[in-house]
Amino acid sequence: MTKITIFLLILSVVIAGLLSFYQYLYKVKNKSTLNLFLTFLRFVSYFTVFLLLINPIISRKTLETSKTPLPIFFDNSQSINELGASENISKVFKALSENSKLKDKFELQTYLFDDEIYQDKALDFKGKQSKIDQIAKDIKQLYKAPIFPVILVTDGNQTQGSDYIYSFQSNANVFPVIVGDTTEVEDLKINQVNVNKYAFLKNKFPVEVFVQYNGQKSISANVSISENGSVFFKETVSLSASQKVKTVTALLNANSIGTKKYTVTISSSLTEKNKTNNTKYFAVEVLDQRKEIALISSVNHPDLGAIKRSIEANQQRKVTILKPKEVNDLTKFNVCIFYQPTSEFSTVISQAKKLGLNAFFITGKSTDFNVMNQSQTDLTFKMANQKENYVASYNEQFNLFAQDNIGFDYFPPLENGFGSIKANSNVSVLLGSKINRIEVENPMLCFSENGANRNAYLLGENIWKWRIESHVKTKEFTQFDTFMDKIVQFLTTNSAKKSLVVNHESFYNSGEPIEITAQFFNKNYEFDENAKLAINLQNKTKNTSKTYDFLKGNNEYKVSLDNLEAGNYSFTVTEKNSNTKYSGSFEILDFEIEKQFVNADKNRLEQLAQNTNGKAFYPTNIDALVDNLLANDNYKSIQKEIVKKSPLIDWVWLLILLAIALATEWFVRKYNGLL
Repeated sequence: MTKITIFLLILSVVIAGLLSFYQYLYKVKNKSTLNLFLTFLRFVSYFTVFLLLINPIISRKTLETSKTPLPIFFDNSQSINELGASENISKVFKALSENSKLKDKFELQTYLFDDEIYQDKALDFKGKQSKIDQIAKDIKQLYKAPIFPVILVTDGNQTQGSDYIYSFQSNANVFPVIVGDTTEVEDLKINQVNVNKYAFLKNKFPVEVFVQYNGQKSISANVSISENGSVFFKETVSLSASQKVKTVTALLNANSIGTKKYTVTISSSLTEKNKTNNTKYFAVEVLDQRKEIALISSVNHPDLGAIKRSIEANQQRKVTILKPKEVNDLTKFNVCIFYQPTSEFSTVISQAKKLGLNAFFITGKSTDFNVMNQSQTDLTFKMANQKENYVASYNEQFNLFAQDNIGFDYFPPLENGFGSIKANSNVSVLLGSKINRIEVENPMLCFSENGANRNAYLLGENIWKWRIESHVKTKEFTQFDTFMDKIVQFLTTNSAKKSLVVNHESFYNSGEPIEITAQFFNKNYEFDENAKLAINLQNKTKNTSKTYDFLKGNNEYKVSLDNLEAGNYSFTVTEKNSNTKYSGSFEILDFEIEKQFVNADKNRLEQLAQNTNGKAFYPTNIDALVDNLLANDNYKSIQKEIVKKSPLIDWVWLLILLAIALATEWFVRKYNGLL
């Protein structure tokens, strides 16, 4: 308290005493016990009121002892069972968690971990992933001590996350307790398989297999890739102490549509402790992107053969040459190429429009331009009877798709009718026209988009000469064929926008986090912030289903599907307000990554201990670990002096005292007839 407060308190005592004396003892001849008692009660009342008015601050000092934190993390993943270390971990858990000396010195807390960290969970060794670096992230947030030890009881085999060796903060001294067999044994392992998740029908797709060998002698091993018991690839590799890693590359055929599940196996004459890691699975979804194209012409022309060969250079395209009168059904085709339309084309063009097929119109000397004007609205033709040769002029501003100038300006001229060709505003021109090096307004190659409908127009015949000229310059047809493929790609792509877009993989490995994302757009194709999305997931193997709600993220909705068993699943995503639906499927492959290890990762755990000024131990010398921690002077308890200040007006008992004093005085005076 300050000097002023002390002075006021002394003054309060004097004033309270004087007032009480004046009221009960001043000029009183017979000072009875009753007067003295009433004087005391009045003094208490006055002094209590003065105390409340002055309201001094009362300070109280207490000492608080903070022990150094000691978090202990126990590995609860499947690999502990696979390495036969579950019993050791259980013994270490009991030895450390029940050690009274550690509890006296440290604030001891025990945790279990696999891909997450748990505080109130029993050891069961069923975790399907190990994420040791998550421990480093969590203790950084939980513990702020200047320096503290961390005990990590694990085999050191991590399946997820970043490198834990460099993840721990500088004030955390990590003491790994290494469980599991550390003896190096001979072992063959498929370390990794690299493959694209998608392949196109009738194409070949590459598979890259990384093989690893632990051992000292030279061996040979067979690497094979099979599907449903049929072997599609086999290769023998040689491994030794100096050549412990080999990469095997295979090209497999995509012969049928759908998700194809393959098995990669490595075998040898070795007697291995763990053969689980000799097999690995992968899956590839084979997509059918073949496009059927009808090339319709009433004339024979070298262009037809050149167009067919050029388009079919992409194995996903098939061109069928038809005469207009031979066309009965266009439903199996994706695009129609109308080569030099005449009056015979009216019916087939009308049929293509009804089916919503995109069209590629090619004109020339035999074209009936009245039919062209009647068949489309993108270009207006006013043509004379004479013919003209047109040279191409490349338009650098074209942006419907990426197309380089492959020398269009130097290609031979194309022959077409002479006249005026006017393009509407929705037409994009890739190639303009020149006559005798003079630019004219007529387009030569242009494209249009009308909603979901797309058309292309090549105004001139003899494009076969372009293909030959491209080959003369580059010694191959690739440049020209790619150019034609981009035209077909433009015409076969559906530009219609979808209101519900769902993103998912075709397959997942068992134990992997499964996340499906979705976007829902309103009628203006703007992201709808208020959509209500749900997914109904069906396990086709067990014939069970479950529904989950999506959670809104940043411009997308997400749902996480955890702890799903291996098998085939189908699902339907529904937007509840509009009842818009999307259906899909995926497969979960039976691959348990925690069963791939044959040894504890002793080297990495020792490196972690060295980097964090800790020390590695084994289950057999836990007592040495305890002694080390107890003897370390860096881990001292911290005693803090805590000063608590409270104003006197907060003391309720003062008010109670005042009330008692006043009430007692009143009753005494009343009883003795002094009122």
